[in-house]
Amino acid sequence: MIAAYRVSIAAVLLLQPLCIIAPALGASQNEVVDALGRKVEVVTPVRRIVALNSDAVEVLRILNVQDLIVGVFSQIDADPQFWGDLVNRRKVGSWREPNSEVIVELEPDIVLAYAKTPSPEWEARMAARGIRVLRFELYRIDSLEREVRELGRVLDRKEEAERFCSWHDLWLRRIREKVASVVPRPSVYVESYGDYVSAGPTTGGDQMCVDAGGRNISDVMAIPFPRVTPEWVVAQDPDVVVKAAVSNAKYGAAESGAALNRVRDRIMQRPAWNLIKAVSSGRVHVLDSSIWVGPRAIIGLAYMIQWLHPGLMADLSPEALHKEYLETFQKLPYKGVFVSDPVAGSDGKCP
Repeated sequence: MIAAYRVSIAAVLLLQPLCIIAPALGASQNEVVDALGRKVEVVTPVRRIVALNSDAVEVLRILNVQDLIVGVFSQIDADPQFWGDLVNRRKVGSWREPNSEVIVELEPDIVLAYAKTPSPEWEARMAARGIRVLRFELYRIDSLEREVRELGRVLDRKEEAERFCSWHDLWLRRIREKVASVVPRPSVYVESYGDYVSAGPTTGGDQMCVDAGGRNISDVMAIPFPRVTPEWVVAQDPDVVVKAAVSNAKYGAAESGAALNRVRDRIMQRPAWNLIKAVSSGRVHVLDSSIWVGPRAIIGLAYMIQWLHPGLMADLSPEALHKEYLETFQKLPYKGVFVSDPVAGSDGKCP
């Protein structure tokens, strides 16, 4: 798949205008290695960026280059308090199917997209118009630091990138060192946004589960996001259930907690799920999408450790970690609710 992808993109890059390939006066060429392992030449300094997804925009704010953003994903309007004046930038459509014509009109130096979405055909159209596409995941814990450093280098924000990566690495190493020797590992059913859509092998959710000291019951699946049956989950009888949810509440809104609790309650009321250990013991937890994978996955990971191994890291406060991240890297105050409340009598309590 990736090999075919590289061939199709390489062929189309030959079509780019010579004026794009040759740097303008005072500019230079910089090579960037993206999430697909491709070496992409970018003319620097970069002055105009289109960001197709929230992870890219959030990382650009970490690097303090939000002023370079000229185009954003259309769904940014859903949370104006978090994104601030970035909601006023030109909308370029969804992260899956962006509006190519609008992007061309904006004349960006680079477009930031996920590794496999939008399609190679879309990227070929961009390349034919002389527009560089950089594909970064920016949501997987194991590759986040490398990608942030790579972006920081090409955007001349090495100091900002290193500041974030040092902070992230410090906590990630502490967590992994503490969890490394923990046995046994509780079995976990990790559910993505859709009902019965599990976060299987190679996904960011699976990695969070493993890093938190859990055993993902879906790691035997052949695809990343398998749709499972309710009966299969009952048969697996997981110790803990962790669900990712979009609360649809704005940043800082008080009702976000109630929305997450409703998702939790619906899970616990699924037919026959009272037979599952996780449900009968109250170890069902819901994470808001903002701290599920992505630049803030370390926050979600901190909560998962509390749920999977209560008391293991008494000095780790997910709320304090989240507050530090928001204030330091997003220049925002900490407010809002990002996880469901613990069920009364459960042994997997929030800190």
